[in-house]
Amino acid sequence: MTEPTDPEPEGAEPAWVSVTGAGTARTFDQPLHWGRLVGGVVVLALLVFVGVAAASAITARRAAEREAVNDALAITDVLGESVMQPALTDDLFSTDATTRTTALGRLDTTVRERLLSATIVRVKLWKPDGTIVYADEPQLIGMRFALDDEELEALENPVTKAEISDLSSPENQFERENDRKLLEVYRPVWAPDGQTLLFETYSAYDAVTARTGDLTRGFGGITLTSLLLMLVAQAPLTWALVARVRRSQRDREAYLARAVQASDDERRRIAATLHDGAVQELVGSAFLVAGAADRARAADDRTTAQQLDLAAGSVRSSIGGLRSLLVDIYPPSLRNAGLRSALTDLAAPLRAQGVSVEVAVPDDTGLPPEKEELIFRVAQECLRNSMKHADAENVQVTLTGPDDEGRTVLEMVDDGVGFDLGSVAGRPEEGHFGFRLVADQASAAGAELLVRTAPGAGTRWRLEISR
Repeated sequence: MTEPTDPEPEGAEPAWVSVTGAGTARTFDQPLHWGRLVGGVVVLALLVFVGVAAASAITARRAAEREAVNDALAITDVLGESVMQPALTDDLFSTDATTRTTALGRLDTTVRERLLSATIVRVKLWKPDGTIVYADEPQLIGMRFALDDEELEALENPVTKAEISDLSSPENQFERENDRKLLEVYRPVWAPDGQTLLFETYSAYDAVTARTGDLTRGFGGITLTSLLLMLVAQAPLTWALVARVRRSQRDREAYLARAVQASDDERRRIAATLHDGAVQELVGSAFLVAGAADRARAADDRTTAQQLDLAAGSVRSSIGGLRSLLVDIYPPSLRNAGLRSALTDLAAPLRAQGVSVEVAVPDDTGLPPEKEELIFRVAQECLRNSMKHADAENVQVTLTGPDDEGRTVLEMVDDGVGFDLGSVAGRPEEGHFGFRLVADQASAAGAELLVRTAPGAGTRWRLEISR
């Protein structure tokens, strides 16, 4: 019989796969923590709140800016129609300097009294060739600058337009003094002789900003209030759903506990029935056959005696097999003699098949009974699978811990044929009900069960139990 060897293949090792616990997608098996869940819901709600608030603020600001610019367009349109155009006279274009100066003075008075304000800070009147006919800044009058495409389009297709002033342009040299953002609004007006002129106002952008702020606060306040009311309205529903999930988890854990207990009771019943029935009857039969063999020998009937001896040996072998099966079905040593003796008893059927089994378990694990029972059931299922499917020569069962992190680790290694991880990863194949049961039990206890195997690479199981 060979010594236990490491069953892992040379070269690349198979990866660990978590069958249950924190490392798998089966997160619904983990205990539900109210604080963590409520905290997650609150954090998610705050993130949604902040995201919606930010999006609403941006949307409201853009809408408010458009509204404020539209207001400026409307005001300039009305002023051009009702103030500037009636104030235009043919004398503005007179060749006589005195007449032209007098007309400019009257227009300047009208502009300063009826147009200029805290909002409108500059007024210009352009000819289509770019000559400034009038400006409330006298130094600009008579200067000529090229009109841009937007301004020429407003003259050709009468329309009122607005844009942010480019203070770096030469025609805006006197607007740079205050170093503030301005909004240009322009539209065509017509002199009495039918000549088309470009009426342009410069408004302080502060007014647009103030208007934007007012609309943003109004729109944003309604949005945020609605969002808060929606969150408050959803809170009872969320709380009810959380309570239902927790009840479902408690029910599931109760069903699992009942399934485990039912399995334990059924194993105990089967073991008792076999022990009190078939085993006792076979023991009696063995005595009867042995007595018959003795009587045959006394009668010098050697052939019959030999046949009876063979029958008695076969019965005794069957008794031994049944007793090993009883230990496998329900070993009484777990509660009576401790975990080490129970795991040693589990290894007996493997040893009976000629498999070398090494059990390294401390006498006192320091674990509570429910944790020892979990270790026993996982070991029982893994060893049973090794006996049925692994075709192994060596099996190692090792229990270590607790370590500095309070973690106890059970490892079971065999050098058998291994198997495809698809049969246990996430959803075991049909026929592995016992394995699914212990995997669910491990998950419900907060433990993690991992496996590392591949066809021809042996199998290594690892159960990690936290304190």
